[in-house]
Amino acid sequence: MRVGFLGPEATFTHEAVTRLFPDETLEPFQTIPEGVQWIQSGRTDACLLPLENALEGSVSMTMDALIHEELPPIRTEIVLPIRQQLMVHPLQIGNWQEVTKVFSHPHAIHQCRSLLYSQLTGAVKIETTSTAAAAKIVKEHPNRCYGAIANQLAAAQYGLTIVKQDVQDYTSNETRFILLTNEELALQQKADGEKTTLLVWLPTNEPGALHKALSCFAWRNLGLSKIESRPTKTGLGSYVFLMDVTKPMDDVLLPGAIQEMESLGCTVKLLGSYPVYKVKNNIVCA
Repeated sequence: MRVGFLGPEATFTHEAVTRLFPDETLEPFQTIPEGVQWIQSGRTDACLLPLENALEGSVSMTMDALIHEELPPIRTEIVLPIRQQLMVHPLQIGNWQEVTKVFSHPHAIHQCRSLLYSQLTGAVKIETTSTAAAAKIVKEHPNRCYGAIANQLAAAQYGLTIVKQDVQDYTSNETRFILLTNEELALQQKADGEKTTLLVWLPTNEPGALHKALSCFAWRNLGLSKIESRPTKTGLGSYVFLMDVTKPMDDVLLPGAIQEMESLGCTVKLLGSYPVYKVKNNIVCA
C-alpha cells in the first residue's frame, strides 16, 4: 500500500505514519491540498493528515478538506505526543548555549518560548516550513553556531546532536492525525478506543436547532468529544458542525441519532467510524 503523508521526511507527521505503517511505501507530499489531490487521483492508496493540536487547535486546511472535498473515509486516528528537541551540528556541541540563530516551524517556536526567551535570548528566531527543514539548514552549515528545534527523528535523519531534550513548554502537547483510505485496515496494534465522526448541517433560521441536534445524542447517552463549527463558505452566519462521537457505529443508537437529526431538518454526513491509537513511551499502545 502506498501511504502519503504531509512531508518532508523527519517531521512529526512522518513519525506518526511510520508508527502505523513501518513496512509500507511512504510518499511525502508538500501541502495538504496536494495530499488531497493525491488520494483523489489514486496516486496514493491512503493519506495521513494532521487534524488537531492540543495547543494550536484544529488544522483548518484539513477541516476544510473533510467538509468540501469528496474523500475516502477516516479509517484510523493516531495521537502523537509532541516532544521538541534542541539540536546542533556535532561540531558545535561545546558552543550550543551561544547559538546565534535558532530555526524551526512557527508552531514549534511558539511552543518552546520558555527556552528561547530565557536561555537563548541572544539567538535570532527564524521560521521554516517544517521542523525537518530547520534541521536540514543546521546540517548544511556545520561551521556556524546554529540550532534547530525538531524531533528525534530529524536529529537522526540529519546527523545532529540533541543538546537539550523536551524543550516544549507543555508536556501535555499532542497532535491528532487521521488516515483516509478506501481500503480496509488490519493493524496489529491494540486500539485505545473507537470514534465516529459526523458532519452536521443545521436547518437555517430554526431556533434551538443546535440544541435539538445535540439532544439526539444526549438522551441516547452518546458522548461527544468534539464539536466544532466551520464556515460553509456560502455566506456569513452559515456553518457546518463537525462532531466526534465516542462510540463506534452500531446498528441502533448512532443510526437512530442520525435519523432523528435528519427528521429535524439536518443534513448529516458520516466521515468515518474508526479505531484510535495513542503513542506512549515510544510505542503505539492502549
